Amino acid sequence: MTLPTTDTRVTYPAGATEAASRVLHVEARGGRRAVLLEATAFHPVDSAWPDQGADRGVLEIGARRWSVTDCVVGATDGTTLHLGADSPVRKGTEGWAFVVVHLIEGAEGDGPAEGDDAVVRVDAAHRAAVSAGHTGCHLASLALNRALAGRWKKDVAPDALGAPNFDALAIDTTVIGEFGSLDRYRLGKSLRRKGFSVEDLDTRATAEAVNTTLAGWTATGAPISIAADGPGLTDRRRWVCDLPGERAGIPCGGTHLTSLAGVDVTVRLELADEDGTPVLQMSTRVGVPAPD
Repeated sequence: MTLPTTDTRVTYPAGATEAASRVLHVEARGGRRAVLLEATAFHPVDSAWPDQGADRGVLEIGARRWSVTDCVVGATDGTTLHLGADSPVRKGTEGWAFVVVHLIEGAEGDGPAEGDDAVVRVDAAHRAAVSAGHTGCHLASLALNRALAGRWKKDVAPDALGAPNFDALAIDTTVIGEFGSLDRYRLGKSLRRKGFSVEDLDTRATAEAVNTTLAGWTATGAPISIAADGPGLTDRRRWVCDLPGERAGIPCGGTHLTSLAGVDVTVRLELADEDGTPVLQMSTRVGVPAPD
């Protein structure tokens, strides 16, 4: 069976943690097997913006089971499969299929074969914890943008709630984990030229303002949804949170909570120097209700 010519259908944006599908392609990759399915519930890591890592879980075919040791976005022109950063094209490039690649250890001989009926099962507890971290990351970035709005001397692009989008303009790296995230912002010359004032930035007062905003938002228990243009891996998706009197919509390919009911989000801010450039670091922690 040849490599697929269409994107993998993904069900994780709707919250699915299991999916039944047909195996389309299997090939050896450095001691592991790369398995492509028609559809999957696995969230893969995207090398272009690896803020949220891959889901954990297993792939099953009948009574046989393999741990999925990694899951990445791949690209194929129908003849060659490229994994992660080895892809020669950007995701969404016409004439290419973008696929979720499930990597399993060994599995030669009695391993998955093209045409097999497979089931993938995601570690639901890990997914929920990372989804909480990703939701908190979005909320914290919006609250930080609002807290820093008065520091802009020039007009810049607004965020989803209309505040100057400091997060988008200053972000260096984001790492999303279980029940939290870590964002690093560079406050260098390019940001200052855009009109941002770095002088006398009080991290304690700013964090207090951010946490006050977050407390007001989470107290509403606002619903959260994912708006998707389609079921394919590269179809555009947006995180949508219906806060009182305002709706936040942010392009995002990750996984999230379904509401803010019982959720608590807090941040800590630290200012450091990195080779002469000020760096603002925001640590976000998310508390969620205990499961029944």
